[in-house]
Amino acid sequence: MSTYAIIVAAGSGTRAGGEIPKQYQMIGGTPVICHTVEAFIGNEDIDGVVVVIGDGHQGLYEDALGGYDLPAPVIGGSSRQQSVYNGLKAIKHHKPTKVLIHDGARPFISAQVIGNVVQALESVDCVIPAVGVVDTIAQVEDDIVIDKLNRDQLRAVQTPQGFGFSQIFQAHKNAAESENFTATDDSALMSQVYVVEGDIENIKLTSAQDIKKADEKMSQNIFANLHDIRVGQGYDVHAFEDGDHVILCGEKIPFTKKLKGHSDADVAMHALTDAILGALSLGDIGKHYPPSDPQWKGAASEIFLKGAVKLIEDRGGRLAHCDVTIICESPKLRPYIDAMRQTMANFMGIELDRMSIKATTSEQLGFTGRGEGIAAMATATVRLP
Repeated sequence: MSTYAIIVAAGSGTRAGGEIPKQYQMIGGTPVICHTVEAFIGNEDIDGVVVVIGDGHQGLYEDALGGYDLPAPVIGGSSRQQSVYNGLKAIKHHKPTKVLIHDGARPFISAQVIGNVVQALESVDCVIPAVGVVDTIAQVEDDIVIDKLNRDQLRAVQTPQGFGFSQIFQAHKNAAESENFTATDDSALMSQVYVVEGDIENIKLTSAQDIKKADEKMSQNIFANLHDIRVGQGYDVHAFEDGDHVILCGEKIPFTKKLKGHSDADVAMHALTDAILGALSLGDIGKHYPPSDPQWKGAASEIFLKGAVKLIEDRGGRLAHCDVTIICESPKLRPYIDAMRQTMANFMGIELDRMSIKATTSEQLGFTGRGEGIAAMATATVRLP
């Protein structure tokens, strides 16, 4: 006897806005679909997981889930019903006895709800998780309330919906062979449906606001489990030489000089890289990327910064906040600060409000005051398990 889970993620997700479908948008620094899949592949009640994706979404799937131990994704159809049927056909050769069908855009599914559904399938062929309705439900016609429904008899239906495999396979097969038959969900194909307790947290992400709230919640959950808080600091200096621009925080800024260095001499990015390495007690940038190594000649400093961030991720940690101060008399940096913040946040995969950049002068004192170069200071706050 075995239980498989089908994760349905074939929709376009247009109502959520954004440039990509909602199931691939980021919450807590990770695509929605990853959180959903992890809930099932790490569950002892589930023997196998298959993901159904939209045609043309193969690249998005690979970027999000390529590193997971999963079978090749199944290409869905033009409707959710067709997509589920494709998923059922894909696992039929495994001869599962039970199957759970879950929306890819429900990333907050708990082990408790999954367990409730699987346990109920020991005695029934179709079971759905549901929660009580707390608001009064009105039936409306032409903007006029014609009836109010008894909420004690109403439930909000969730997924995963659980089925005996042979029963739901046959139901989908019959539906596919019947013209113009469309079910709103899989349980609608079954004659008798049982209900188990769902979870009010198990919401389906639909709108852009849903994505935003889910991102905030997931980030809070992640940071709550990272109790080891570290702060590192970094400092760097680069002199000017002849040129026509400087590179600061990954942005090319027109100027009458450039910064001298073995790489692209991005003094701000170097200082922040040192701050991250310091928070991890891993030395400085020169230890990891020595200027004596010719491979770093003219290298983009984002390589060093991304490498430092990966060291955090390898330890199961998160970069909580960064603060960079750039010290120079010129060029004037205020017009570029917003772009610099966005570029740095993108490089590190963090939210914009976790990246601070400031520019100041040294009141014409010292080497920066004399216009001989630029200095940068940085702090990085890192949270580890």
